[in-house]
Amino acid sequence: MGYRVGVDIGGSFTDFAVFDESSNRLQSLKVFSRPDEPGAEVMEGIRQLGERYKIPPEEIVYFTHGTTVGVNTVIQRKGLKLALFTTENFIDVLEVARLKIPNMYNLLSKRPAPLIPRDMNFGIAERLTAAGEIETPLDRASVEKAVKAAQAANAEGIVIALLHAYRNGTHEQQVKAIVAELAPGLPVFCSSETWPIIREYERTITAAIGAYVQPRVAHYLTQLQAALKQAGVPVEPRLTKSNGGVMTAEQGKSECVQMILSGTASGVIGASHVAAIAGVPRCMSLDIGGTSADVALIIDGQPQYGVGERIGDFNIYIPSVSVSSIGEGGGSIAWVDRLGVLKVGPESAGSRPGPACYGRGGTRPTITDAFVACGLVGNAALGYSAVTVDRDKARDAIGVLASRLGRGIEETAEAIIRIAVSGMYAEVSGLVSRFGVDLREFACLAFGGAGPMMACFLARDLGMQETLVPPTPGVLSALGGLIADLKNDFLATLYLDLDDAAAEQMRDAFDGLRLRAERWLRDDQGFEGPYRLVYSADMRYRGQSFEIDTPLSADMVLSAETKAIAEAFHRAHERVYGHADRDALLQVIAVRLVIIGTTAKPLLPRQASHPGPAVSIGNAKVWLDGGWCEAALYERTTMLAGQAFAGPAVIMQEDCTTVVPPGFVGRVDEHTNLRIVQEKGA
Repeated sequence: MGYRVGVDIGGSFTDFAVFDESSNRLQSLKVFSRPDEPGAEVMEGIRQLGERYKIPPEEIVYFTHGTTVGVNTVIQRKGLKLALFTTENFIDVLEVARLKIPNMYNLLSKRPAPLIPRDMNFGIAERLTAAGEIETPLDRASVEKAVKAAQAANAEGIVIALLHAYRNGTHEQQVKAIVAELAPGLPVFCSSETWPIIREYERTITAAIGAYVQPRVAHYLTQLQAALKQAGVPVEPRLTKSNGGVMTAEQGKSECVQMILSGTASGVIGASHVAAIAGVPRCMSLDIGGTSADVALIIDGQPQYGVGERIGDFNIYIPSVSVSSIGEGGGSIAWVDRLGVLKVGPESAGSRPGPACYGRGGTRPTITDAFVACGLVGNAALGYSAVTVDRDKARDAIGVLASRLGRGIEETAEAIIRIAVSGMYAEVSGLVSRFGVDLREFACLAFGGAGPMMACFLARDLGMQETLVPPTPGVLSALGGLIADLKNDFLATLYLDLDDAAAEQMRDAFDGLRLRAERWLRDDQGFEGPYRLVYSADMRYRGQSFEIDTPLSADMVLSAETKAIAEAFHRAHERVYGHADRDALLQVIAVRLVIIGTTAKPLLPRQASHPGPAVSIGNAKVWLDGGWCEAALYERTTMLAGQAFAGPAVIMQEDCTTVVPPGFVGRVDEHTNLRIVQEKGA
């Protein structure tokens, strides 16, 4: 028995969730993030856990960590200077990409510069067929020439992405060996090792992103390991992954691409856990932190997965929890453009200097300052007493914009809030139209430091069923990392027409993937607990350009049932497109296997019901919906299951503030979630 610790580093705060295995008690903490010194916030949090909760570091038996180091490296363009080795005459793969403009509604929008500029791309004389057979043997002289040119250009690493290497990685391995011989110590990254998917651009950009971030991520993880050891934490840290699982820090050093989206995935895993326990079948998670707002769809307690998630200017094609950024965060800065139009974001105040109301040197108004100026935030300390809100500083910052706009401070503050919410509304509307769902059938599950503050406003505009706020919404992403299972994806490209022979090849391929998966879980991760396997195949009708990830049962796979596999695809096609052609020929492009090692989950106890009104600790004068009104103030820790409340209300707790507008009513459920709905006719 000991303590399980989950950590999530955001743009403004670093969140800690701590589960006491002996008492089943869940505790939480926030400290300011340190982008100037990554890792320092983790050490500060461990120190404060000892002071606040008397948790000795040596009793920490499990430590998970989500980080944005990889994402920030891509966004800030601070990664390795790379050279790209491609098959001769294919050096423009990153330049050509998919020939899409960044903004389909703006013909003047410009495509971003590639991570590896064209003058750092070098051709290798070799060629494989689409079946993976050698058509042109590898020419060593061309490799030697490319290495010499890369060294002359001061390349700090080399990415190898040869044509059709997803079918046969032999030539990539040969090139890697030659580079190691000619330039020992120069990092080399093979696309067939990073993620061997079909399609040249997708495989190349995924390998390039992984190589681009690897040194910074590996350096950060090495520092983290050393710091945890120095602090007395005896366990090896684990990292949350883009697919919602976790892996060891050592694996993260070499497979950085697998954890590049770890921070956003953790929040959705935590939200899925809450939704399942609360019995909410369909919900949209709303994670609003200091810099951005992210949403994901959760159905029957399970997050949705996909590939092609966006990182900065680029998409990365690894299995990931499907999360979309829809707007600005609590620290996003409001400003007036040269035409006198009020705008919000994308620039953020971050943790330093932070919003003006934090009193840490910030002077520019943010969304958080707008809520403070309206009297909705600042009625209690925030961030576990790390922040004492200064309302005068918030009003002064908003006042600068108000004078430029010729409006009052409160009117300007509410305009900032409305602009932020309307931006989220527009982005969410476009997102759900692509998924074909009706948000009026969904609940809004709000978390993050600013999520509960803004959720009811967005839910009202979207017409959603209810807003659910978990007990510790400000640290739900850290909880997500704490409860995440060990998980890894494996893939083999086949490219076969589906028939009885192909079904047998699928079975053989799955057998190979299963052996790799079990070796990864037992040997690489040292996990001895129970696990489960998830089978699927990328399939399409012959002649189609893109595939559908088709779930398969273990029985279908092991018995090589061609008809059952075909019917599984037809059903998947009907679900996505509304029709199927059961007489058409099918193709199997790739098979996928996911192994999931189940970890212990905190048991959240049910609370006995105490029907009646929640006890208000007072009232506050707040500006809502265009005027002043009296809002009831509640302390979250004193609200009991079964108690009810009505808006306008402000519910305060250490990690966030929940704002309940007029026309809303709420209750506390048996798991102490807040369940807030809009009254009919309001």
